[in-house]
Order: sequence, then structure tokens, then C-alpha cells
Amino acid sequence: MIYNLADTFFVGQIGNPAMVAAVSLVSPWFNLLTALGNLFGLGGSSLISRMLGAKKHGNIKHVAAFSVWGGAAVTLVFSLGTFLARGPLLRFLGASPDTYGYAESYLFWVVVMGGIPTMVSLTLGHLLRSEGHAREASAGMMFGGILNVVLDPVLIFGFHMDVAGAAIATAFSNAASVVFFVIRYLKLGNQTSVSLHPKHFTFRFAGPIFSVGLASALATALGNASNMVMVRLASGYGDIPVAAYGIVKRIDQFPLNVSMGLCQGFMPLVGYNFAAENYDRMRHVSVFSWKTALVMSICFVACFAGFAPQILHVFIPEAQTSTLGTRFLRIACLAVPLTSVNFLISYTLQAMGKGIQSAALTFSRQGLLNIPLLILMNVLVGLYGMIWTQLVVEIIMLPVSLGMYGMTLKRLRGTEKTAG
Repeated sequence: MIYNLADTFFVGQIGNPAMVAAVSLVSPWFNLLTALGNLFGLGGSSLISRMLGAKKHGNIKHVAAFSVWGGAAVTLVFSLGTFLARGPLLRFLGASPDTYGYAESYLFWVVVMGGIPTMVSLTLGHLLRSEGHAREASAGMMFGGILNVVLDPVLIFGFHMDVAGAAIATAFSNAASVVFFVIRYLKLGNQTSVSLHPKHFTFRFAGPIFSVGLASALATALGNASNMVMVRLASGYGDIPVAAYGIVKRIDQFPLNVSMGLCQGFMPLVGYNFAAENYDRMRHVSVFSWKTALVMSICFVACFAGFAPQILHVFIPEAQTSTLGTRFLRIACLAVPLTSVNFLISYTLQAMGKGIQSAALTFSRQGLLNIPLLILMNVLVGLYGMIWTQLVVEIIMLPVSLGMYGMTLKRLRGTEKTAG
């Protein structure tokens, strides 16, 4: 999130809405790297946590090697495909003649050149958390994020590289984060069961990794697909709505990424206690995380609603974009508390190894509801109708998510009683 916020903030200081719009256009495609990181990283970390709970330490090195090297290979294909299809892709994303050059430059550096470092950095962070090394995982992500914040103004303003400077800073910072994680693993030595050596690579655990990771990857991919649809539809109203929406999306995503941090924090605990059949403790961990996310989200909503003009002006001083973004933010932030709870329920199911249930919730939320509603609201209401769509989707999905979790927990307790 810091990478996206930093790029948007510093590019916004140039005062050119076309540059901000270019970053906004490419960001959903760049964020698909997060989907790959979740597919291999979260899937692998969830399996490792359950292996630790079940005292099966011997296979952890194989899970880790597949997550890292398999993910890197898939990302290489994704990056090469992006480079070869960059022209049609950018036009599909909604690039205009004014934004195309900036968008192409940003896409090249963050996805084509920076794709593998971004994905591997995410995966290594997930694997560290799976064994309880949360401090090291946080330090690695913070290191990359802080480095990006430092490099952005140096390359954008110091070397006058504009959008390309922001993109290069992001790619380099992710590569530096990978180096940091590798050094941490070397220092952990015997304190970790994880191995990054390619000799341990095997497809034997691909099934259980993907069964859980697919739900998280699907959530990210469909979320970005919805964002692409939104940007594409907004581009029909001009570059300024695209720039305004892009800034609002970064700000709006901040509390959601905090919630995702909670998800990644409690997943090892949920997975471990699930494997150890300590369902009461697993439930307490989950509910505590939901309540924490809800309280934090409400605080963010109050902040965004009260200080929207000031926040938007900080990101871009250009008056027209800032004014439109203020209206967007005050609408979009209303969905944040419900989105956070729906996210956490889905991640709880993933941590338990219930990938099918989690994927069903994700597909229903983003595929069946969000994208069709975006198109419908645009036709019926127009630009502002699309901004209200997320709140409508989350209201519909909350009882469905709670019902799915309740049924899953009931089945587990029924199985426990039968076994007893």
C-alpha cells in the first residue's frame, strides 16, 4: 500500500492529472502481482502453519521451495506476456492519447522489470509469518516501503524522471526487499524449517497450496478486475475522473490493507489451532481480529469523511481533480467497515484450509455482484453510481459471509463431538 500511496502522492505533486491517471490505469494490472504473491505465498504459508500444528516439519522445505520458485516462474511468464501485449493492454485499460506514454513507461518498470521482485518479496514475507517470524516479515516490508518513499522524490524531482522515476523506485525497492528477506533467512539458520534452495522444489504440494491460495488470488484478481472496469468506465468521462478515482482508491485501500495485515497476522494462529483441533481458541482469535478491524475502519471513515478536502489536496493540488476526489472519497469510505469484516471472514476460512468456501464468497462478491453492478449503476446513475456500488455489494455479502463461517464452525464442532 505504501508503494502505491507514495507513487500517487509524489506524481500528484507534479500537478499533471494525466500522469496521475496513467498511474491509476496501470495500478490494477500491477496489483495482479499481489494475486500471484497470494496464490503461492498465502497458499504456502497457510499449509506450513497447518503442518506446524500437525507436527509435520519435514515437508515444510518442499512447500517453501515450490512457493518461491514456482511463483517466480509464473510471474516471469506474466511479465513477458505484459510486455508483448502492452499496446492492446493499455488501450483496454483506458489509456488516452494524453496518458498512453506515461502509462507505458510505468507499466514497463513496475510489471515487466519489477514483476518477479515484487512477487517474490510478497511470498517471502508470507512464509516468514507462517512460522511466527512476524517481526522479520514486517521489517522486510517496511524496508522496501521506506526505501520507495525516499527514492520517489529523488528520481521524480531530482533526476526529472516523472512517472518513470516513480516506477523505477518501486521496482528497485521490491528487489531490495527480496535481498533483505534472503539475508534474514540466512541469519535464522536452524530457527526456521523453511528452505529456499531449488533442490527442494516439487509439485507434490501444489494441490493443497493452490486450494487455499487460489481463494486469495481470486479475491485480488477479481478486485483488480472490478477496478479495471471502474477505470475503463470512468475514462469515458475524461482523464480527470480517472485521476480522482485513482487517488481515492489508494486512500480508500489504506484501511483495507491494514485489515489485510490483520488477516496475515492471524492466519498462522488460525491455521495452527485448526490443525491442533483447538477450535475455541481459533474462534476467539478470529472474532477478536474482526472486532479490531471494525473499530479501526470506523475511525478511518470518520477521518476520511471529515478531512476529505485536505487529504485530496495533499495528493494533488490541482483544484478540479481534488474537488471531484473529495466527493468520491466521502462516498467510497462508507463501505470500508463492511469490506474489512467480509475480507477477514474469507481469510479465516482460507487459514482453516477451506479454500472452496472462501473462493465461493470471493467469486460471489467480486464476480457475480460487483462487476455487473458497476456496469448497471453506470448506466442508471452515471459516474457517482459506480462509487456507491461497493457499499451495496458489501451490505448484500455480510450476512452471506457470516452464514458461511457459522456453518463451517458448526460442522467442525459436530465432527469434534462425533470423534469424542
